[in-house]
Amino acid sequence: MSMFAGSSPRTQTPGYDPGLTQKYTGVLKRIINKDGRFNVRHAGGTWRDSHPYLFLISTSWINFFLLIAAAFVLINTLFAGLYLAIGAEHIKNATDSTALTTFLKVFFFSAHTLTTVGYGNMYPDGALANTISALEALVGLMGFAIATGLMFGRFSKPSARLGFSETMIIAPYMGGSSLQFRVVNRRLNNLIDVEARMLLMTVESCQAGPERKYRPLALERPQIIFFPLPWTVVHPIREDSPLYGKTARDLQEMQAEILIIVKGFDETFGQPVHARSSYRYDEIVWGARFINAFDVGEDGDLVVSLDNIGVIQPVSQPQ
Repeated sequence: MSMFAGSSPRTQTPGYDPGLTQKYTGVLKRIINKDGRFNVRHAGGTWRDSHPYLFLISTSWINFFLLIAAAFVLINTLFAGLYLAIGAEHIKNATDSTALTTFLKVFFFSAHTLTTVGYGNMYPDGALANTISALEALVGLMGFAIATGLMFGRFSKPSARLGFSETMIIAPYMGGSSLQFRVVNRRLNNLIDVEARMLLMTVESCQAGPERKYRPLALERPQIIFFPLPWTVVHPIREDSPLYGKTARDLQEMQAEILIIVKGFDETFGQPVHARSSYRYDEIVWGARFINAFDVGEDGDLVVSLDNIGVIQPVSQPQ
């Protein structure tokens, strides 16, 4: 007898999961945050799981320079402590009338050594002091090489900044309705072959309890060749659409969230770029349309108004 004799003979096809789990364990604020990061926190783990390079390459410029400055001060303080431990008299012209001024002199001697400047007014005297100075010079060379590499990595990574409209809208479309959002390249670098994908996430009741469901939303135009102007991405709500016949209350009860991914090719850096965002059911405005976000200027050029990317108006209002 088969060990599966008690199971249903019907073959069950697993549901589509884009990597965000179908399991439902509670109400989420959202799956993808507005800044494109996934709403996921890691618990547990060890220090080996973290990677300083990934943090330093992706953190803000302010944090980056503050960390570099803090590391510079800390290293010089540590080496100044070593020089004081062997005796400040082993650094020529470093001793002074007070402990504070002596420490400051030794600290700045350390800065001169770390940066390999060496003004000559202070210098190590003795084998131990020279050994520490040589070690500090090595640390300085390696440290600045790493900092330079990080600077290059930050400057060389693709820097496309895609802006999404604050809300989605349900707007008239070819005698019916459609789900729309707008995206724009907020910088002047050229993006080509830009694609967009939309995914509807809902929480639905199943035999085993609530479960997350993911359904692709077909787009009127999933790809554009050029991207100098704002792009209004449209999902026509036809009979084959998962949104067909749904109301705002239906989407609320299903905890609906529209997941967005946009990718393209950055000509400036010769690399692909990606951007993610999402819209919850309460970020969808029904019966509205986006206002024009670009116009022809007096000199004949197309002028994009970035401030109008997400501005909407009621459908009944004249455009």
